[in-house]
Amino acid sequence: MIVAIDGPSGTGKSSTSKAVAAKLGLSYLDTGAQYRAMTWWMLSNGIDVDDASAVAMAADKPVIVSGTDPGAPTVTVDGVDATGPIRTQAVTAAVSAVSAVPEVRARLVRLQRAAAASAPEGIVVEGRDIGTTVLPDATVKIFLTASPEARAARRNGELKGMEATSLQATREALVKRDAADSGRAASPLAKADDAVEVDTTELTLEQVVECVVTLVEERTSR
Repeated sequence: MIVAIDGPSGTGKSSTSKAVAAKLGLSYLDTGAQYRAMTWWMLSNGIDVDDASAVAMAADKPVIVSGTDPGAPTVTVDGVDATGPIRTQAVTAAVSAVSAVPEVRARLVRLQRAAAASAPEGIVVEGRDIGTTVLPDATVKIFLTASPEARAARRNGELKGMEATSLQATREALVKRDAADSGRAASPLAKADDAVEVDTTELTLEQVVECVVTLVEERTSR
């Protein structure tokens, strides 16, 4: 079983995906963390993230390994735990540029497909192009949305204690990233034609999880 959960930042993808995976006894993969890990490596090794050619040439160098336990997901880069460092503002500001490089996407898509193929019971995979590009034959495809205001409030909550960012600034950053992710040539952020859209603006996390689990159970009982 493969459950693909796509959508922009701040819609509750990570929390929902981890909870759904735990509830259904499935593995979990955060593909966004892999792009962040790649970006963190580029920044740490002095690669100009705005130079697509330089990023492309280095894309095969870092060894990125994702832990798929929904209770404690991890990501290591060259054997170093990068779970915390990949969430810094510097990485957030650069990840869209790195993610847009076709060579980066090709490298990480291979890792993502391998992870899905090796999951014994099945897997919940979250990202921006899972249902459209990475795993187009996924058992169930979900596309989460929410208003920019709700997303900004959630993201500010996630950043609390890490970086002080105003709600308006966070909203503007999210909208800017949406435009970058939706407009890139390589695997843009998009809803798959056969995905079920779930607007999480007015829903609690528990309600979203219940909705997704119900959709999965309905699909797999047919």
